[in-house]
Amino acid sequence: MLTVSGPDRLSWLHSLTTQHLTDLAPGVGVTTLVLSPQGHIEHALYGVDDGETFWAHTEPGAATAAAAWLDRMRFMMRVEVVDRTSDYAVVWRAGSSDGDRLSRSGPDSLDGHELLVPRTELAATLAERSPAGLWAYEARRIAAGVPRIGLDSDHRTIPNELGLLGPAVHLDKGCYRGQETIARVHTLGRPPRRLVRLHLDGSTDTLPPVGAPLTLEGRPVGFVGTSARHYELGPIALGLIKRSTDPARDLLAAGPGESGEPAVAAAQEVLVDPEVGLHVRARL
Repeated sequence: MLTVSGPDRLSWLHSLTTQHLTDLAPGVGVTTLVLSPQGHIEHALYGVDDGETFWAHTEPGAATAAAAWLDRMRFMMRVEVVDRTSDYAVVWRAGSSDGDRLSRSGPDSLDGHELLVPRTELAATLAERSPAGLWAYEARRIAAGVPRIGLDSDHRTIPNELGLLGPAVHLDKGCYRGQETIARVHTLGRPPRRLVRLHLDGSTDTLPPVGAPLTLEGRPVGFVGTSARHYELGPIALGLIKRSTDPARDLLAAGPGESGEPAVAAAQEVLVDPEVGLHVRARL
C-alpha cells in the first residue's frame, strides 16, 4: 500500500502513468500502470482518491520500489509519496461497498470491492465475516481473466498483451512514458503475445508453478502464470503465449518440479484476441 498526497497529486500521476487521472472524482476506483520507455509494465497501481490523498495497492513486495520510483519523479511538484504497507492492508469483499470505509472497486475488482483497512483494525474486520482465504479469491480472479502483474506477466510484457487497454490504459490522453509502444501496437494490431485462460487436465493432483514453460509439439510457446482450483471450472490457470499459437491446439505445461512429475495438458480459452488492434488500412 502507498499513498500520494498534495494538491498536484492527480495531475502529476496523470503525467507519469497510463490512466486519465486529472478529473478523478473521490471514491472512484482506477487502475493505472507505470511503464518503461519501451512500454513494458514496471508497476501496477490499483487506486482510489479520497479528495485529499490517492491510495493505491500493488503486488506484495512491490510497494517499496514503486514508492521509491515515484518519489524520484517529484521534482518541483507539490506531492508526497509514502509507503504505507506496514500501516494498511487490503480486504476483498463481494458486492458493493457499504460506504463506511474507504474502498476501491472497478472492472478488475471481481464484482466486489477492496477495503483499505488499518492493520490495527484488521483482526476485527476479518471477524465481521467468515474469511474465505486467498485460494478462493485467486480462483475467482483467474476465472475472470484478471492478471497479476509480475506473476502472469514478465519483464517484457506490454499492456496490449494482457487486455489492459481500457481497464488500465486510457487511449485518449497526453504523453506518458512508454506511450509510443502502446499506440503503435494498438494501431497496427497483433501484439507479440496474448493472455489465455488455461483449462488444465484434472487427472493429476498438482498445479503447474508460476513460470512453468508452455509447449506445443515440443516447441516453447509461452509460460504459465497463476493457477488455482475453481469450484465449477476445475483446475485453471492464466498463460502468456505467442500470438501466432493456434487457439484450437492444446498445450503442455511443465510439471511442478524436477522429480519426474508429468506435464499437464492445457486447453486454451482466448482472452486477448490474436488479431486485436485497429488494423489501420486505406478505405477504398
